[in-house]
Amino acid sequence: MELAARIDSYGKPAWIGLMVLGFIVFWPAGLAILAYLLWSGRMGCWGKRGPGRWHGTHSNGNGKGFWSHQKSRESSGNSAFDEYREDMMRRLEEEQQEFRDFLERLRHAKDKAEFDQFMDDRKNRRDEPPAPEAPESGGPTPQPQA
Repeated sequence: MELAARIDSYGKPAWIGLMVLGFIVFWPAGLAILAYLLWSGRMGCWGKRGPGRWHGTHSNGNGKGFWSHQKSRESSGNSAFDEYREDMMRRLEEEQQEFRDFLERLRHAKDKAEFDQFMDDRKNRRDEPPAPEAPESGGPTPQPQA
């Protein structure tokens, strides 16, 4: 397909523009272009490369996403910068973990405080004798009948 190769040379914006133009001119043409793009894998998010490929945010399975992407570990050619970058990345990952731990402790403390309050309220309800019902003021007090 020479036409597809020519459009590929312009990249994804050309495909998107062609698809939008197809929808404007004749909607079935735009739908056909969209189907072709998804089927051929030119725009597919479900391809072999994974959903994060556009932003360089692949997760390598350890759940850290962007920070552990292999490209960020490649050498820039400047050893001083590479050393600085590695140190900064390590510190950021440590801070991120510390922050996650802090949030976990905060959630735990909040849950414990709520649970303790619940238990105190429950204990206080059990300890208090039931209060007698007071008659409403402003009207005659009903007399028991014999």
